[in-house]
Formats: sequence, structure tokens, C-alpha cells
Amino acid sequence: MPPKTNPLKLNKLQLRTLALVQIIAREPSTSHTNTETGEVTLTQLPHAHGSHMHIGPFTVPARDASGLDNPAVWTALERKGLARRDAVSAVLTAAGMAYDTGLGDRFLAASDH
Repeated sequence: MPPKTNPLKLNKLQLRTLALVQIIAREPSTSHTNTETGEVTLTQLPHAHGSHMHIGPFTVPARDASGLDNPAVWTALERKGLARRDAVSAVLTAAGMAYDTGLGDRFLAASDH
């Protein structure tokens, strides 16, 4: 039997945000991985300029990244054991890194500038 899609029943905004955070976590210039725990500390979250933002070599529409600044999204991700955020940092848990959002490739458009 194939694994259940979205077993934690994340809503669309939570799924998009988790997918983007996973991409940020894979970018060495914006993250640090704890090899013992598998958790990834995000050293910087991107901010939109104009209608988009940059995540490593990719451009993401700002409307798709609205969850990065939404405390309710972070609360839901923390409650489900996928991530946590405070005033200083954001951490993606090992479970958060492994969660299949089904959206990872959607945001991988190369930057044009």
C-alpha cells in the first residue's frame, strides 16, 4: 500500500510554507544541519521584494510565500512536530525535512536576475 498523501492533514498554506522551508533548509547559505538530530536551523528567511523572493538560485512568487510570516502557520507546523520558530530562529525538524508535501518541484523556477 502506498504511503498516505498528507497524513498530518496540513492545509494548503501550511503545505506551501513547509515546501518552501524545506527548500531553504537545503540551501547551505541559509541553513545549518545538526547531523546528530537531523534538525536544520534556518539562518535566514527570505523577504519579498516586489512580487517575488529569492531562495538560493530560485525565484518564488511572494503570494506563495505568505506563510513564512504567518505565526498561525508556524504554530500548526510546531504542533505537528515539523518545525518551530521563535523571535530569533526557525528550525525544521527531521520529520519536517522528510515530510512529502508534493509541492517541492513547484517552486523551483530559476531566477532571472
